[in-house]
Amino acid sequence: MQFPLHFFCVCVKIREYHRRHPAARAVDVNEDYEAMLKEEPVIEFTGEEAFGKYLDMPELYNQYNNLKFEKPIEYSTYLNIFSQPHIVPCKLKFTRQYKEYMENLLEYLVYFFQRTEPLQDLDRIFSKVTTEFEEQWENDAIQGWERTSQENGHSSADHTVIDLDFYSTVDELKEVAPEKLKEALAALGLKSGGTVQQRAERLFLTKDTPFEKLDKRHFVKGSRGSVLNGGAATSKEVDNSKEIALMEAKINKLCDLLDEIIAHTKENVVKKQALTYDEMEAEREEEETQADSESDDDEQQIYNPLKLPMGWDGKPIPYWLYKLHGLGQELKCEICGNYSYWGRRAFERYFKEWRHQHGMRCLGIPNTKNFNEITSIKEAQELWKRIQERQGVNKWRPDLEEEYEDKEGNIYNKKTYTDLQRQGLI
Repeated sequence: MQFPLHFFCVCVKIREYHRRHPAARAVDVNEDYEAMLKEEPVIEFTGEEAFGKYLDMPELYNQYNNLKFEKPIEYSTYLNIFSQPHIVPCKLKFTRQYKEYMENLLEYLVYFFQRTEPLQDLDRIFSKVTTEFEEQWENDAIQGWERTSQENGHSSADHTVIDLDFYSTVDELKEVAPEKLKEALAALGLKSGGTVQQRAERLFLTKDTPFEKLDKRHFVKGSRGSVLNGGAATSKEVDNSKEIALMEAKINKLCDLLDEIIAHTKENVVKKQALTYDEMEAEREEEETQADSESDDDEQQIYNPLKLPMGWDGKPIPYWLYKLHGLGQELKCEICGNYSYWGRRAFERYFKEWRHQHGMRCLGIPNTKNFNEITSIKEAQELWKRIQERQGVNKWRPDLEEEYEDKEGNIYNKKTYTDLQRQGLI
């Protein structure tokens, strides 16, 4: 009796699998399925992505800059903030350009995650994100979208509408600032042109007359329907804002899952900014050489039964040699962001590496031999100040150091020569 039960359990699992993965490829019994299993999957990566090591987002960066939230930012700065959509003001999120940008960003992150983590169940992850989002949306706890569901996008109108209960005549209403009258009329969908008298009269009509009974000529073209059907427009705005907020929640989740790759992308961008063209070409050739030898290195497993410490080449070395080279000594550099270097050899070499060069460039100090062995920001700034003062003392002074020779072969500095020449002695 156990065999039929087990058979039906397997059938249920197979049916459930094909329901969740309708695009899964079915294997025909007559086909050579063993050859199919040996086929290498075709996964396409761009050159910048380096087979899934880094993100490639220049197009999204340009699209973000074109949104014109503020002055344009650098690519390295964008990599720090693209995973934080809550920093964008809520009133700027209702534009069509922002929604298109969020859709493209979510599409790229999903595509990248599917290529780098093919065994992860993204549908299950997004289902959990959606459930949590619905609860937070009902409780008004979404960061950056607080009080959106209650305000319904009419906060700006609340500030511009004038309370007409305080005014009994048109003449009293005329004392209000003209710009304030104009804003109040525009918020109600009424025409805001004309003199102050005409604006006040038009606005005063709304005190006792319902919108349905107002003459069409008082409304801006096409605005009367939206004013009368404010509930439908409000519902549409709430749905639109909820859709954008859900996309932001999914992007936040993907950024958490890709946190390590995002950090490597930032380091790679900063590193490239500190390299010259020749150094970038040399590094590219070195990466190609390493890629060719990676398969051979992976097959050779390091045999280390005594658990000896590792040397610079990643191979075991004797403990006395490990101590001799000081590989257990940690040396930190404040200029490099408190980055740790192990051993004296690595510490001496890092002064010429991109990380230290970038740190010195951020401080506005040239990375010369004078600053070797200096790891403190304060010490580097003090030494640079002393060098600048010394250069001021040794500065070239042409009046005293530029030399002139007269007809008799006598040599004078420029100041003495010009003085004698003015006196007619030379």
